[in-house]
Amino acid sequence: MSSVSDPASTGPSPVPAPSTEPLAVLRPRSGWQLVDMAELWRFRDLLWIFALRDIKIRYKQTMLGALWAVIQPVAQMIVFTLFFGKMLGVEDRIEQIEGRVVPYAVFSLSGQVLWNFFNATVTTSANSLLANAEILRKIYVPRIILPFSSAGAPLVDGAVAFVVLLGLMLYYQQPMGWTILLAPVVALGAIVAALGVGILLAALSVSYRDFKYMVPFMVQTWFFLTPVIYPVDVLPEKYAWMLYLNPMAGIIETHRSVMLGTSLNVDGLLLSAGMAVSLLVVGLFYFGRVERRFADVV
Repeated sequence: MSSVSDPASTGPSPVPAPSTEPLAVLRPRSGWQLVDMAELWRFRDLLWIFALRDIKIRYKQTMLGALWAVIQPVAQMIVFTLFFGKMLGVEDRIEQIEGRVVPYAVFSLSGQVLWNFFNATVTTSANSLLANAEILRKIYVPRIILPFSSAGAPLVDGAVAFVVLLGLMLYYQQPMGWTILLAPVVALGAIVAALGVGILLAALSVSYRDFKYMVPFMVQTWFFLTPVIYPVDVLPEKYAWMLYLNPMAGIIETHRSVMLGTSLNVDGLLLSAGMAVSLLVVGLFYFGRVERRFADVV
């Protein structure tokens, strides 16, 4: 015989115990404040995930894949060597550097390595917030992660281009001294400059969509104001210092010096490095000032 349970014997469902997890309340910051770098450190795993995502999709579904990281700087180097070096005679200005012959191909590629990184990082960082608008609207992540993570893929491309540069120096039998070990330190200056400009443009692009169209033109113009394909001494000596107000000018010249083992312009490097750090500080302060509006206007 089946037994029938007594409804009266069934007590009320147990009440779950209150959660002991701390309640996190997110409030927008106001005023001019530096971006919360401690929060960026706490979310470093997410920063790595975003950077890795960009690296994976950069050449996804392409015919040549990662070979583009080699083809691009090599093709640029060939064009610059033929057009600027030989046809416009720039090669004659740099053929002898401190008593040694430096091929124009090595000269130009030593500048392209850092410039291509700067170009790619600024361009992707400037568009990072608009490209990830759905993420900003739906969930909370530290907004600064997006422009920071945009440097991941250009860093990988830059490392590949650096290996190409070493191979080119071996081909032309260029001596390699211990100063080459300082190249990663110089690259850090390029990272600071690129992120400073990229973060500032990312924040401006959210509110003023004109910047989305201005960035390619701005970076292209910036290229010709940077000694990538020409030496600094093309300017009269009394005006040459003005070139170093461009943060990438001193950094690229220093990179060229450590790669070729030539003398270093310390004053130019300090001026350019100071401008790079200033740009990063201004970018972080402005980003912190306006980021509370991103989710509403992106």
